[in-house]
Amino acid sequence: MKNVHSYWAYLVLLILIFAVVNAIIGLVQKKQFTDKDLRIGLFGLIVSHIQLLIGLGWYFMSPWYIALKDNASEVMADKAVRLLAVEHPIMMIIAIVLITIGWSKHKKKTEDSAKFKTFAIFYGLALLLILSRIPWSNWI
Repeated sequence: MKNVHSYWAYLVLLILIFAVVNAIIGLVQKKQFTDKDLRIGLFGLIVSHIQLLIGLGWYFMSPWYIALKDNASEVMADKAVRLLAVEHPIMMIIAIVLITIGWSKHKKKTEDSAKFKTFAIFYGLALLLILSRIPWSNWI
């Protein structure tokens, strides 16, 4: 399950980067928000939620979760273990929440520029959070 989580993360990053860049281009060039743009955002939402489910499945079987249950003070004292046991899961959940909020908010917008701006802000912030807490040294 760890390998699936790691490899699926590449897809999530690619789609989120594509969604954010697409939204910024659409906003700057004042493009019309089309079905293609909607599908890019939706695909970003779907792949990130699938990644969350895979990640939660892996997390509760991981040695970091077991270590956190057994001795939280040791986990919190070790920067590398704390990243995997606490920081990474919390930041990823927050990022998924931002993506979900961005998706929900864009549907209420009537102007094309507002839809692009919503995607750019919420998906962009989520992407930054994800990039900030990827365990790069452990990533395949």
